[in-house]
Amino acid sequence: MVEVLGLSNEEKILLLKIAREAIAARLEGREIRFPRVESPKLRSPLGAFVTLHIRGQLRGCIGTFFPEGPLYLTIAQMAQEAAFSDPRFPPLSARELPLIDIEISVLSPMRRVLGPEEIEVGRHGIYIVRGLNRGVLLPQVATEYGWDRYTFLDHTCLKAGLPPGCWQDPETEIYTFTAEIFSEKDFGLGPFARG
Repeated sequence: MVEVLGLSNEEKILLLKIAREAIAARLEGREIRFPRVESPKLRSPLGAFVTLHIRGQLRGCIGTFFPEGPLYLTIAQMAQEAAFSDPRFPPLSARELPLIDIEISVLSPMRRVLGPEEIEVGRHGIYIVRGLNRGVLLPQVATEYGWDRYTFLDHTCLKAGLPPGCWQDPETEIYTFTAEIFSEKDFGLGPFARG
């Protein structure tokens, strides 16, 4: 996937470990035990999404474009939100914790686009705004479903609670962004840990 920050493998692993620790801490009713975070990249205020899967099936996904603090704290917060506050799923149980695969998407700043020709499937995520309605789909969603840019736009409209094709309305604002995407399975962590 497209590199936003050019995070090192060590930085990616640290963020994945922070996400898992944040979920475990909430399940155990304790404070998060943060490792030392010295990387300037991980201390930068960047948007991010945390996605949870169990055996390839979505189990939660929450994120923000507007972080209130450094990336590593945003990851901890979004991990807890994805596990316990995604309205599509019941809160994660302790029994499910060893089964989840954690995926992180670190986001670039958003850029307004004027038409679909500016959207590159597999590279861009889409954020649609019309009035109070907002919807976002990450870059990997279009690739996973084999969508073209128009289908991707229609599904982002639906995610915003708007009808398909709403992106053609001049009142609708379309933004794109890129994401640096990595998961525990990339590094043999979580349910993929060896040993």
